[in-house]
Amino acid sequence: MSQNADRPNMILTVLCGTLTSLVVIGFARLAYGIILPAMRADLGLSYQQAGILSTVTALCYVCFVLAGGLAAARWGAKASVMFGMLTVTVGFLGLAIATHFWLVMFLMGLLGFGTAFAFAPMVALLATWFPEQRGLVIGYMSSGVGISVLLTGVLVPILFDVFGEQGWRVSWGMFAASALFVTVMIGLFVRNPPKATTTAAGQLPSEVKWRIYRNPRVLIVATTYGIIGLGYIVQTVFMVSFMVESGHTEAIAGRFMAMMGLLSIAGGPLWGWLSDRWGRGNALAMCMFLVLIAVALPITGQTLPHFFLHFLVMGASVNGLFAMIQTSATDQVAPRYIPIAFSFATLFFAFGQFLGPAVGGWLIENTGGFTAAFSFTFLVLSVGFGLTLLIRRFPNEWAVGEPKAVPIQLSEDRGAAK
Repeated sequence: MSQNADRPNMILTVLCGTLTSLVVIGFARLAYGIILPAMRADLGLSYQQAGILSTVTALCYVCFVLAGGLAAARWGAKASVMFGMLTVTVGFLGLAIATHFWLVMFLMGLLGFGTAFAFAPMVALLATWFPEQRGLVIGYMSSGVGISVLLTGVLVPILFDVFGEQGWRVSWGMFAASALFVTVMIGLFVRNPPKATTTAAGQLPSEVKWRIYRNPRVLIVATTYGIIGLGYIVQTVFMVSFMVESGHTEAIAGRFMAMMGLLSIAGGPLWGWLSDRWGRGNALAMCMFLVLIAVALPITGQTLPHFFLHFLVMGASVNGLFAMIQTSATDQVAPRYIPIAFSFATLFFAFGQFLGPAVGGWLIENTGGFTAAFSFTFLVLSVGFGLTLLIRRFPNEWAVGEPKAVPIQLSEDRGAAK
């Protein structure tokens, strides 16, 4: 897209992207763990039922994330994002008043369904509007996850103190109000890029879509995204428990987590900005290498300094890793195909997040400790690091370009790929 295009206000558009990430990833996916204890006690849920609820959300996200990208390509990213945000709002409102397990399960599935239609299309919209600053704007969007972790960690306990056993319902209600507010902001300030409104990508013949799905470069980026998702979710779910089992207090573990969350807020934009200037592949490989070091630290030793350095390095790098692999997915195809390609890559990420806790939990239970689970994570991430070295060598041309167009250099449309 030409830099002279009549683009919307960058600050407002990126703010809408950041808030979308905050709601559909932070509130709809990550906040469940904080709300769960009070919610489980009030509804009389078993731990098995609580686990099923989380699985249903992840499963609905996996099943519909590709449909979200196709919807954005056909009807425009803005329509898809607003539909997803309204769906998530309904899910939050329902959870605030639901009393029966089966209804709660349906509503949790609704959160995953709505997220599939909101998150990936918003990333595609930002990438298409601001191609020359693609890493930076997607980095800012990824910072919404860190902000949400910080907000829920502070506000939800306060709501529990004020409203007692009904605090979990008020929390879901607060999330609903936030989601509705963000939906209104998107309606007022977000516009579809011109190519998104004129293309009929959603109606392309199936062989054209399969040309994207089967492209080696798209598959390499998607596989790397899936590996990152698996490694991140294992760290998120089990690292605090590993620290506590190693003899450290929950209070110290909580402080280390807070430090990681604060660092991750700035990490995404900083790494994204660096990738726009230094080259996407270079920055991505460096960031993955730092994550590998972070995961290796508690494997080699379970002392307090090992865990402190782990959370420090993860906080400084993990959101940048997300921002750059997401940006790399948008770099591989022409603008009209970004919603399809990114949703396809996100499918791999969602599957990795779905698979990670099951594999990690099985290894912990069957080996008698956490070392095996994180050693497995280290090995998987090492494969991911090797793939980032391949991404670093990708040429600057689109892997899937405009129809009947000669491949062109992307010096304007994206940062250097290597």
